[in-house]
Amino acid sequence: MVRTPLTPEERERGERLGRLLREARGPRSMAEVAASAGVSAETLRKIETGRAPTPAFFTVAALADALGLSMDELVGRCAPAVGAAA
Repeated sequence: MVRTPLTPEERERGERLGRLLREARGPRSMAEVAASAGVSAETLRKIETGRAPTPAFFTVAALADALGLSMDELVGRCAPAVGAAA
């Protein structure tokens, strides 16, 4: 199975998600947050650096919960700016 290349918008959204998670993590270590969310530190590292721009929904939900973020906040802050898709 060949994976369809991501669009620039999808990559940008993944980068915004990574920045948001990194900011929310603050001084906590990747290992601490990853363990709290039940994911590997490498998965969190890939998401934060944009190397995994489309992580699974439940991975994002677990990380949001571990960081005290709501899914609504994640969507609001990671969605493209109004008019950017036009």
